[in-house]
Amino acid sequence: MTAVLLHGVPETGVIWNGLRRALAADGVATVALRLPGFGGPRPAGFGATKDEYASWLAATLRDFDEPVDLVGHDWGAAIVLRTVTAFDVPVRSWAMDCASVAHPGYVWHDMARAWRTPGRGEAWMADFVAGRPGETAFLRDALLAACPDPADAAELVASLDDTMADCVLDLYRSATPNLHAGWAAELARPAPVPGLVLRATADDSDDPATSAEVAARLGARTAELHGAGHWWMMQDPAAAAAVLRSFWTSLP
Repeated sequence: MTAVLLHGVPETGVIWNGLRRALAADGVATVALRLPGFGGPRPAGFGATKDEYASWLAATLRDFDEPVDLVGHDWGAAIVLRTVTAFDVPVRSWAMDCASVAHPGYVWHDMARAWRTPGRGEAWMADFVAGRPGETAFLRDALLAACPDPADAAELVASLDDTMADCVLDLYRSATPNLHAGWAAELARPAPVPGLVLRATADDSDDPATSAEVAARLGARTAELHGAGHWWMMQDPAAAAAVLRSFWTSLP
């Protein structure tokens, strides 16, 4: 089997490099996808909405020769969830973090609210891309601090450009008032294939109670990544690999 990994915002597939090495040591093949416009070009006419990204992922997965084990982080997690619940795709299993974002009562955090506000979001992203000090610096600093490999960190910095910034704004603005509002029908029933909701216990962006509710509604298992933060795959790839392997080996 192949594990297909999808990053979040504002990131690229390099966040998975440590986890990929840990999984490769156990003979697990991996592919790290890159969201269109994140560290690469934005296709002509691509609106970068949540539904367009889900359609892109579904089309990408249909190019695989066999069912895959799909793993998503942050916005990648939301796109993974939408794809497995709303499309006919060759997926054996799925895993996601930040599941509370799919709860019907989810309220966007302060940074997301800034991005969703016309004008304010553009100004925020201009400062972020330029690396200026101020309210945007903490996100760049936190992301790079979580990245243990200098080469990976340099690649992440190079990818933080105007194209990514525009895609981030369009993506967040496509989810009104939240993700559940547009995807409620599919999120209200068990997923068609086995799923795992990952809970990084030190990730303040994910609420444990609503994350557990989402997992129960989807019929998914849950697993904690003890002491791990938002970028758990870079912080402790060995522990993350062990949790994922345990889930995958339990499947038929």
